[in-house]
Amino acid sequence: MWKRSLQSLLVSCLATGALWAASGPLIGKWKLDPSQSKRIDLMRVAEAGANKYTLIFNSGDVETVVADGTDQPGLSGTTVSITVAGPDNWKVVRKQDGHMLLMGNWKLSKDGKTLTDSFTSHQPNGSTSTVNYVYIRTAGKSGFPGSWEDQSQKVNSAFELQIQPYQGDGISIINPSEGSTKSVKFDGKDYPRQGKNVAPGSVSSGRRVNERTLELTDKIKGRITDTQRIELSPDLKTMTITMHPAGQSKPNIFVFDRE
Repeated sequence: MWKRSLQSLLVSCLATGALWAASGPLIGKWKLDPSQSKRIDLMRVAEAGANKYTLIFNSGDVETVVADGTDQPGLSGTTVSITVAGPDNWKVVRKQDGHMLLMGNWKLSKDGKTLTDSFTSHQPNGSTSTVNYVYIRTAGKSGFPGSWEDQSQKVNSAFELQIQPYQGDGISIINPSEGSTKSVKFDGKDYPRQGKNVAPGSVSSGRRVNERTLELTDKIKGRITDTQRIELSPDLKTMTITMHPAGQSKPNIFVFDRE
């Protein structure tokens, strides 16, 4: 639910090597084409004690929250709360420095097989946007605990990535809207990401398959969170990222156009 932020999801996907840095096919600005992209949002909820639940999202990040409506420590310096509005209705809120970031109004269908999330994001300028997601139960029998997958595969927003050279044989990936940067030399070693919203212990490594294809692995504190295959089109105008989040049955596919 929180991890459907595509900026967070994709800025961790890119690295390159000496040949790529020298010829520069990735260098420049890239904009996501939502009409050509698709993603499956994954969420797992598990009971962790009396009125306590563990939430696991796309990247594999884990939070354990008491469902009493109070703000509790969450991922990357945020707080998270769960308010039980009824047996089939939860309100889940994420804040940073006391300011609302995201709110999800979760409702279960009568048969317990479908979860609807009215998901509202709050922007720094005060504006909000709401998207309604429908999740299908893939594990579990009743209530919110279980595994859930969004089957719409729709991507609802576009954003830009800036890719720059880094120390001759690597690159830096800058996400201006998120304020995060990832600088990597393509030598198979783990390199940390930087940015105030980056989860502690986030690193990436990769290998070059050929002059237009990379395979990468992302980790958080040593645990693999996803793998990706990054391919440039023959005319070097389109970049496709096929991402396999850990524990997800189908890949996410993101298509970028060169600006």
